[in-house]
Amino acid sequence: MNKLVSLILGLLVSMQVLADGVSALQVFYRDTNSMRAAFHQEVKDAQGNMVQEVEGKMQLDRPNKFRWDYNKPYEQQIVSDGKEVFLLDTELEQVTVRTLNQTLGMTPAALLAGGQGVEENFTLKNIERPAFGNGIEWVQALPNVEDGGFERIYIGFKGGELRYMEMVDSFKHTTTITFTNVERNPVLSVETFLFKMPDGVDVVGE
Repeated sequence: MNKLVSLILGLLVSMQVLADGVSALQVFYRDTNSMRAAFHQEVKDAQGNMVQEVEGKMQLDRPNKFRWDYNKPYEQQIVSDGKEVFLLDTELEQVTVRTLNQTLGMTPAALLAGGQGVEENFTLKNIERPAFGNGIEWVQALPNVEDGGFERIYIGFKGGELRYMEMVDSFKHTTTITFTNVERNPVLSVETFLFKMPDGVDVVGE
């Protein structure tokens, strides 16, 4: 009987952990060394009007290496080799280059690929967001610096798997990213995170 009681208590504790967004994020950082997924991204203005809708694929190799490929009509690449971050805007024929330290906390890519020091850059809090349905564990991340690019970030997990990110910027624009076909800890080649500078583009920020 004592063994049965201990087993039940253990299961209840596990369920409580899974229902805790902060704990789900901490487990993500602890257990996810690499990740690959498809994503759907929507950007809406302060009035709720759709500004942008785009799909793509993302890959990360923690710590600090990531690649996000956005499909047409908003074709972009964001690539970090662990030291520098390259943002290619195909339409503008422009590449913006920043050091990783300049980018940390400013993009969802950098937030997900960063180290466990996320709590040094963000104040984390468990929240509920009924609009997204049941079974999603949400954590709110508030940047500890005012010039981080976003006022607040929400990250949603289901069954321990990353499902959503939502960011509200200083202009009250809301960016929502939905992740599908998530692969945890795939083997990714080194070349994935090496940016190849296209011919004929303007380079900003080097």
